[in-house]
Amino acid sequence: MEHTILVVEDDEGIREAIGIYMANQGYRVLMAENGAVGLEKMAQEPIHLAIVDIMMPIMDGVEMVIKARKLYDFPIIFLSAKSEELDKINGLMIGGDDYITKPFASMELIARARAQLRRYEQILTLKEGKTSESGSSLIIGDLELDPLTKEVFAHGQQVHLTPKEFSILELLMRSPNQVFSAQQIYELIWHEEAITTDTITVHIRKLREKIELDPRNPMYIQVVWGLGYKLRKDTYEKE
Repeated sequence: MEHTILVVEDDEGIREAIGIYMANQGYRVLMAENGAVGLEKMAQEPIHLAIVDIMMPIMDGVEMVIKARKLYDFPIIFLSAKSEELDKINGLMIGGDDYITKPFASMELIARARAQLRRYEQILTLKEGKTSESGSSLIIGDLELDPLTKEVFAHGQQVHLTPKEFSILELLMRSPNQVFSAQQIYELIWHEEAITTDTITVHIRKLREKIELDPRNPMYIQVVWGLGYKLRKDTYEKE
C-alpha cells in the first residue's frame, strides 16, 4: 500500500529535508507552507499521515489540526521548537497523535512516522470490505461499536470518532462497569507513562458530545469521583 505523507512546515529547508527523508523511504510526499495550504491539500486527495509544524504564518498548525479533525482521522505528528511538556499536551489534546521537538534526528522522525502509519493502515484495512462476524460487535444499550469495521453507532446514528476516541470507547465497552483511572486510560491507549492526564479529560468530553443524548447528564460514560471513569452497563441490561 502506497502511503501519502503531507508535510506542513513554513521553513523551506526543513520542509524539503523532511520530504527527502520520507521520499527515500518510499512514501509519496505532498508539501504545504502553512495550515491553509495544508487543508487544501487534504481536500484534494487522501492523506495517510501529516507532519505539521505548530508555529506558521497565515494559519498555524494548531488551527489547521482543529479544522482537520472535524473531517479526517489520519494520524498527525506535531513538530515544534518548544520542548515544554505543556506544548506536547496541548498538541495531543487538540487531535495530534505524536509530538517531536526540533531539532530532531531524521531516523527518529522516520520511526515515529512508520509507527503511526502501521496503526492507521490496520484501521484502513479493516474498513475496506470487511464485515463484522456475527456477535463481534460490542453493544450496550443504544451504543454499538464494531472492532473490525471501526464503526460506532449511537442511538441509531453513525458517529465519527478519531482513532484515540475509538480506542478509549472500546476500552470502556470491553469492560463495562469497570472503573479506569485517567492514568490507566492514558497508558493503555498512548502506550507511554502518563505525566499528566488532562488530555483524557478532553477526550472524554468529546466522546460524550458524540455518543450521549445529553452530554451534561451522560447515560454511558460516567465519572466515579476520585477514581476515574466507567461505562455504565447495568441500566441497559435486559431482564
